[in-house]
Amino acid sequence: MNKALEKRYIKKMDTSVTFLGFGALEIGRNWGMGSDNERPGEEIAGEVLNTVLDLGINLIDSASAYHRSEERIGKYVSNRRNEYVLATKCGEHSDEPRTYYDFTYEGISKSIDKSLKLLNTDVIDLLQIHFGPDPEGTLDKGETLRAMQDARKAGKVKYLGASIDGEIAKRCILSGDFDVMQLGYNLFHQGNEENIKLCKERGMGVLIRSGLGNGLLTSRVVDNLDKLRDSDREKAEKLLKLVDGNTDLLTALGLHFLYENDGISSVIVGTKKPANVRKNAQLLSIELPEGLLQKAKEIVK
Repeated sequence: MNKALEKRYIKKMDTSVTFLGFGALEIGRNWGMGSDNERPGEEIAGEVLNTVLDLGINLIDSASAYHRSEERIGKYVSNRRNEYVLATKCGEHSDEPRTYYDFTYEGISKSIDKSLKLLNTDVIDLLQIHFGPDPEGTLDKGETLRAMQDARKAGKVKYLGASIDGEIAKRCILSGDFDVMQLGYNLFHQGNEENIKLCKERGMGVLIRSGLGNGLLTSRVVDNLDKLRDSDREKAEKLLKLVDGNTDLLTALGLHFLYENDGISSVIVGTKKPANVRKNAQLLSIELPEGLLQKAKEIVK
C-alpha cells in the first residue's frame, strides 16, 4: 500500500487516520509562499476536496479562521461525510478578509454552532483550540476548554485537541484534557520532537502542520530563496544541491522524514490544486536513493 494511505491508530480517539491528511486552509483563504496565494474558485475547490476522498485520504482539517474553508467542505463533501474524520478549530474567528480572536465561553459556543452549520454536519470529530497571542492566558481562564467540553457533552463534538507548540503544547499534553495535539514539525524545524514522543507515550494523536516547512520543502522555495532568513536559506540551498534541483525529490525527503516517526498520526498537507494532492501521495511511494535522507538530516542539523 502507498505510505500516504497507511492508517495510523489514535488510541485516545479509537480511530485510525491516513498518514497523509488534507489541510483545507488554502481552499478557503488566500495563503502560501510567493505570489500564487489566492484561493481557488468554487469548481476547483470542490474538485480538490473530492480528489482527496477519491484517493482514500480520510482526514480533513479546517478552522473557523480559514474564511470559506468550512463552507466549502459542507458544500462539496458533506454528502460523503462517512468517508472522513472531520477536524476543525475554534478561538480564531473569520471576519473576511481578516480574522479576530475570541476565547470567551459565549464566543466559542457560537463558533461551534456556526462551524456545524457551515460544515453541514451533526458532529465535529475533532475540535481544536486555535490559540492566539496569549495561549497561557486562554488556558488559565478556562472558558474555551469549558465550552468545548460542554459541546462534547451535548454531542456536537467527539474529541478535543489543541494547535500550539513548545512549552504550552507540553502543558496541554500533560493536562489530560486533550486527545490530539496539532504540532508544527518538519525537516527544517524539529523543535516539537519531545512533544511528539510525549503524545505517543500518552496515546494521544499527533497531527503535523507545516510538515513541508510552509513551502521550504516544495518547488515554491526556488523562487523565494531571497525572502528567507539566512539560516533557512543556507539549508534550503544545500538541500536543493543535494537533490540536483529536483524539487519533487525535495518534497519526498520532507515527507519520508515525517513518515519514519511513528509518533506522528497524520501529516496535514494543503494545496489548492487537485494535481498536487495526487502528487504528494505519489511522492510517499517512491524509493529514496540510499543514504539521501541521512545526508539531508545532517544538512539541517
